[in-house]
Amino acid sequence: MVSFYLFPVGFTFLPSSINTKMLLALLGGAIFGYNTIQRRNFSVSRGILGAIGFAVFFSLICFVATDINHTSDYAYVGYVGSFFTWLASAYAICVLIKVMHGETSFRLLVLYLAGVCFTQCVLALLIDNIESFKILVDSYVNQGQEFYNEVDRLYGIGAALDSAGIRFAVVLLLIVALICHEQSVRKSTGSIVLLLLAFFTIAIVGNAISRTTIIGVVSAMLYFIFFSGLFRLNIRFSALRLGIWFGITLFVAVGLSTFLYYTNDEFHNHMRFAFEGFFNLVEKGEWSTGSTDKLNREMWIWPQDTKTWIIGSGLFDSFIYGTDIGYCRFILYCGLIGFSVFAAFFVYNGLFFMHRWPKYAMVFLVFIVMTFVFWIKVATDIFFIYALFYCLDEFINEKAPEPLTYKTFAA
Repeated sequence: MVSFYLFPVGFTFLPSSINTKMLLALLGGAIFGYNTIQRRNFSVSRGILGAIGFAVFFSLICFVATDINHTSDYAYVGYVGSFFTWLASAYAICVLIKVMHGETSFRLLVLYLAGVCFTQCVLALLIDNIESFKILVDSYVNQGQEFYNEVDRLYGIGAALDSAGIRFAVVLLLIVALICHEQSVRKSTGSIVLLLLAFFTIAIVGNAISRTTIIGVVSAMLYFIFFSGLFRLNIRFSALRLGIWFGITLFVAVGLSTFLYYTNDEFHNHMRFAFEGFFNLVEKGEWSTGSTDKLNREMWIWPQDTKTWIIGSGLFDSFIYGTDIGYCRFILYCGLIGFSVFAAFFVYNGLFFMHRWPKYAMVFLVFIVMTFVFWIKVATDIFFIYALFYCLDEFINEKAPEPLTYKTFAA
């Protein structure tokens, strides 16, 4: 279920307009409605109310942009609908986790997210190397795999291209944060090893799926340097043990990757693509990739008149301006007014959780920074992770009702 949330897919036996995120949202909405009736009142936190306000305001600005420009391109006019879909499906995930474990926590959520991303990387390799498995997946899962095959890109079940890279990047940072701050994890050698195994698998294979993953690798490594406790004058035993296992896992990951690089042609090609910038730096003396060169050469497209700068042109869909860059697409669609509200929305989300969860304050500060970095590459957002945290916050602070029991849920 967490995988269907984080990496939504459609199925060939369902209408193409329906995906797993929508189905989870229906489940979450039904459970929330049931709990509200049982509790006989309706309440949400101030944090969610603020987020709703931003989503509604942004959708309204986008509608004004389309109305002024006489277009019918409602790509982001319905953002408030997407907002509630993520929120409802995240609520379903938190309920299911609590049903399974009797509690919902930051640690459990990150463990699930890490397991899902690790599994997606394994699935991508299986799909790429086992033809019968690939046929089985493509027979039932509808995820635009025709395009992935055309451009020869790795894909899992719902995990592909930049959307997968952004999710991998976010989860990589969360894995390191959990290792650095959660004492129950730091005291467990098994937890450390498994999380590091997931981390390096996502860092390597995830980059072969989408090079956007490298943003998460860099962010997570910097976070580890500052908060692992290894780089202090007084090093605690737990930090030393963490450093030893980190070194061992890194050595194994690099060694295995090097072996496969020289012995497996498919893996060799995937690594050349995943770390093209590093290979060019070593072999040519300059950092460059095909995508970044194209980005810098062709895709910085800005409005040509004052009106478009202010309120946009009301056009977004169908790659209308020939650019993927988030800054360009948002400003061209709804102008600086719309983009400013959208940017403020994600600053608000980050600042809210920095205040709410001081222990992980730096994680949410990095999320704010990552949001603005992602927009250099693609027009998307990371509300999918904030939706989970909003629902998790409700459960942790006991503002939400108790979820359904096994007996009631089965009924």
